[in-house]
Amino acid sequence: MKRISIFAAGLFLSVSVFAQTWSVDKAHSRIGFGITHLGINEINGDFKTFDGKITASKADFSDAAIEFTADINSINTDVEARDKHLKSPDFFDAANNPTLTFKSTSFKKEKGNEYKVTGNLTMHGVTKPVTFDAVLVGTATNPMSKKEMAGFRLSGVIKRSEYNIGASMPEAMLSDNVALKANTEFSKD
Repeated sequence: MKRISIFAAGLFLSVSVFAQTWSVDKAHSRIGFGITHLGINEINGDFKTFDGKITASKADFSDAAIEFTADINSINTDVEARDKHLKSPDFFDAANNPTLTFKSTSFKKEKGNEYKVTGNLTMHGVTKPVTFDAVLVGTATNPMSKKEMAGFRLSGVIKRSEYNIGASMPEAMLSDNVALKANTEFSKD
């Protein structure tokens, strides 16, 4: 029995030792969204302040865990009045709910470089499970920093009504579906 316990402890330590952490390269990443206005046009925005990391022990990231946070007060649609309105209690209520978070619960390889990422998305005080499509665009060594880099594209759709965002805005004004989009680069720590 003692031998099994020692083996199990050694296996746990070896898995922990090989896990690598990758930090988001904020200068080469964007966390954004798009929503249809009046049924005729998609309005896009992003978050200027965000953070994220990936932890994985496999080179193909098939066992990855992802965490992201975004500062709601950094929301940017290139229209100052709209940004102010989005931060108000009519939408995100940034004063009381200043952070958007995502924490994965699974990262499953579908085929090739395509994955399904499932996790919990929290915003406006509401947490819901969501699934995103992810594509590992590739890996490379940055010639300037000499760090190993990995690029991912994530996309998915959520319903703003499930998070009580913009409840007073009818769908004829703003679609219930909101596209979430992330183009990201991560550097191996």
